[in-house]
Amino acid sequence: MPMNVQSSQPRLGRRLLLQAGAAGLAAPMLMRSNMAHAQDKLAGRGEVVVFSFGGSYTQSMRKNVYEPFTKATGITVVDVTADFSEPQTRAMFQSGRVDWDISIPQAYAYPAMRDAGMFLPIDYSLWDAESIEGTPQSARMDTAVVKYGSGTVLVYDTRAFPQGGPKNWVDFWNVKDFSGSRSLLGAHPKHNFAFALSADGLPNSERWPMTDDKIDRALRKLDQIRPNITKWWTAGGEPPQLLMNREIAVASCYDGRALALIRQGAPLRIVWEGGYISNSLWTVLKGGPNTQNAQKFVAFVNRASIAAAQTLGLGYPGPNTNQLKYIPPDVIPLLSIASENAPKIVVEDSAWLATKQADGKTNFDHMQERWLAWRTKT
Repeated sequence: MPMNVQSSQPRLGRRLLLQAGAAGLAAPMLMRSNMAHAQDKLAGRGEVVVFSFGGSYTQSMRKNVYEPFTKATGITVVDVTADFSEPQTRAMFQSGRVDWDISIPQAYAYPAMRDAGMFLPIDYSLWDAESIEGTPQSARMDTAVVKYGSGTVLVYDTRAFPQGGPKNWVDFWNVKDFSGSRSLLGAHPKHNFAFALSADGLPNSERWPMTDDKIDRALRKLDQIRPNITKWWTAGGEPPQLLMNREIAVASCYDGRALALIRQGAPLRIVWEGGYISNSLWTVLKGGPNTQNAQKFVAFVNRASIAAAQTLGLGYPGPNTNQLKYIPPDVIPLLSIASENAPKIVVEDSAWLATKQADGKTNFDHMQERWLAWRTKT
């Protein structure tokens, strides 16, 4: 059963590892300018049932999004928590009983769920002009809206490089001029293949699709750096902790994790060149108990000041660039949507990853098989 926003006890899960480190960022009261407009256009009653990842993610969302939404609209937010939303969403549709209104699938899982008819079209008529103008068309799909982009980027310990650290993935591979131990994500290959291709000189614009010849090229490049990888990390908190402990000098790391520590004065630096962005999506579930309230919720969370509050609370930005008007100037350079950072990063081609090959396996499945074979070879 759904748990009320005021009383639920959130659980920590694997997906939360991507968010929890940044959730301690304090978000200022940015929402007042939106309240009067929301009370008029988005006013309602009753409730909306929203999926949430639990833990500090949920605590931040309650403070910076759910409570302001209820105050502005009169609609109560009920949050339900789990590690991932996709399995429960599929199960509800298979059973014919949809108890949630809003799900947050990962972008690579979205195409199959969309094609199965799980989502309603997003009602963009409820959005204000600042939301429409600030959110790229690519983030405003028919039946989904980008919630936030989670970046995996190069991060280094400035203490290890007093004369200046690596500037790109070519430098990550250059252990002669930028000495020190390295760490990369060990769980799956998407990021590592991308970074290896960047290190081998492939332009960002040619990263996708990640065809077999590119995977071969990436694995050859990974052979070169493998002796210098002292830790294949799995949990999002590991790279920043290893860097802070000076156990490694440079690593791939989630941008929100690094942002949180940098804001606290940690001697870390983010390098955006060649970074990897994967998106999570807001979706309104077909057959949910409060679909009109769900549409109002999606419109509200994408308002610029609310998007800014969410970003400051979680460390991962939504797509509405107008939120930058409400972000402290010292934080803007630490965000993937900043004008100086956005051209340097590459958004995951989630549709290609989800595409099935002749054997019925997805492109991602094949990448994973290649990766596991490489990891286990001697």
